Amino acid sequence: ITFPVDCNDIHNQDNNQPSGVYTIYPSGATSAIQVYCDMDTEGGRWTVIQRRMDGSVNFYRPWVEYKRGFGNAASEYWLGLDNIHELTRLKNQELMVDMEDFEGNKKFALYSSFKVDAECEGYGLQVTGFNNKGGAGDSLNRHNGQKFSTLDKDQDAWSGGNCAKKFLGAFWYNDCHYANPNGVYRWGVDNTLYAVGVEWYTWKKNDYSLKSISMKIRPVK
Repeated sequence: ITFPVDCNDIHNQDNNQPSGVYTIYPSGATSAIQVYCDMDTEGGRWTVIQRRMDGSVNFYRPWVEYKRGFGNAASEYWLGLDNIHELTRLKNQELMVDMEDFEGNKKFALYSSFKVDAECEGYGLQVTGFNNKGGAGDSLNRHNGQKFSTLDKDQDAWSGGNCAKKFLGAFWYNDCHYANPNGVYRWGVDNTLYAVGVEWYTWKKNDYSLKSISMKIRPVK
C-alpha cells in the first residue's frame, strides 16, 4: 500500500474521486491527518491547507496550535505549519487562494510557487509567480519572505508591536498585512475595528471581512 501524501496522490490513485474529506500522510505512514481535497476547481488535485467559511472555528490561537493544526476538515481548519512545511518541502507547489464576499462574488489568486520553511527558520513564507486571472489581486507580495507570527510569538517586521495581537489573527505578517485570512470572522463591511477581519486588501481593502477564503496547494505539473 502506498499512503497518499496529498490530494494529488489521491487523485492519481483514482481520478474520479469527488471533492471531500480524505486522509493523507504528509510525513509518511505515521502521521495520518484529515484534509479537504478540492477535486473540481481549476483542474482539481488541491490540498486545502486553510479554510474559513462560517466562523465556526476560533482562529485567534497560540503558536503551538498553528504549529500542529486545528479545526475540522469538513468545515474550517488550519492544516498546521509542520504539515504545510512537509508538503512544500517534498515537491514544488503552486498555491491558489479562493475567496467569496457576502454578495456572492468570487475571486481567486494563483501563485506558481509556494513554500513554507522549517520551524528553525520561523516557518518563513516563500511565495512567487503571481497570476491574476482570478481577479483578486496580489495581496501576498508584501508577505513574501516573512516569518510566521501568532499572538504569543512575534516574528513580524513591525516596530510598533505584535501584528497578530493588533489584528487578531496569525500569519506571515510584515509591518503588518495586506492579507489576514486567519483574522476574526465578521460580516462584510465593518468599520468598527480596523483591519481585524478575514481580509484580502487588493480585492476588498481593509474594512471588508470575507464570507469565505481558502488556501490550497498542489504539486506543479
